[in-house]
Amino acid sequence: MMKIIWIILFLFASLGVIKAQKTAEMTFQDEVLDFGSITYEADGCFEFVFKNTGRMPLIIQKVDLACGCTVAEWEKAPVLRKKLGSIHITYDTKRIGAFQKNITVYSNAKNSPIVLTIIGNVKKE
Repeated sequence: MMKIIWIILFLFASLGVIKAQKTAEMTFQDEVLDFGSITYEADGCFEFVFKNTGRMPLIIQKVDLACGCTVAEWEKAPVLRKKLGSIHITYDTKRIGAFQKNITVYSNAKNSPIVLTIIGNVKKE
């Protein structure tokens, strides 16, 4: 009887390891983008590029932004394994001064959520 219990425990443990290995994973080229100094009303568009380094298709479920000064756009289709995807961020450059904003990305990846950061300084006209 004890032998059967050990076999069942081993099977459940094995299934857990197999399931854990078959997940998506996001690997970003950069998690912090420093715009440096940009001029008032300049193009505030930036792109975070990532690769699905997991074994399953990656689906971005939502992107939370720190405030209404940033907008995020991303492809809604799954990103297949070993393929690249991106998240486009637009910052409102009509706000003068230094800024640091966090963007939180939620997905089906095992390393979700991921916090991205944009940093910069909007100069006066």
